[in-house]
Amino acid sequence: MRKLTMYNFITLNGFYKGLNEDISWHRHGGEEEGFSVDSLQQDNMLLFGRVTYQMMASFWPTPMAMESMPDVATGMNNAEKIVFSNSLDKAEWQNTRIIKGDIVEEIKKLKQKPGKDMTILGSGSIVTQFAEAGLIDGYEIMIDPVAIGNGTPIFNGISNNLNLMLTNSKVFKSGVVLLSYTPQ
Repeated sequence: MRKLTMYNFITLNGFYKGLNEDISWHRHGGEEEGFSVDSLQQDNMLLFGRVTYQMMASFWPTPMAMESMPDVATGMNNAEKIVFSNSLDKAEWQNTRIIKGDIVEEIKKLKQKPGKDMTILGSGSIVTQFAEAGLIDGYEIMIDPVAIGNGTPIFNGISNNLNLMLTNSKVFKSGVVLLSYTPQ
């Protein structure tokens, strides 16, 4: 069975994005970039909600992305991707397909089929839905040493407690901390 992992970065006060989708507070230095490159080499299928997909698709295929983070950009562009959206009709970013409808049922089916493991990047509403359905096998949360005034919490709207067990941690020189969890 395929595994589904969630990866997101958050502020100290639990926001994965600020007002107006702002993520400029995220510290992504050389060490964090190396972590991203290593993670992309696992060749997981990348999953996105529409908002995160559109943000990523507007950056990673650009010359600026290739110039500033060539290895990450190459990995992101070459990865197989799924965007969950009932409003998009076409996905312009290479290697992307759209899934519409009941995304929880679609992920249940995908997890049963042979193939690549899957990683959700960002996409808070998708994370909440899949966490509530018990579909996420691992949580990778990168905590930036910053607090912001307002934003969207990582598990916004979750209706049940999500009990997790810490399986690993890593501290980056920038002060960013990566925490790895599995559901209990």
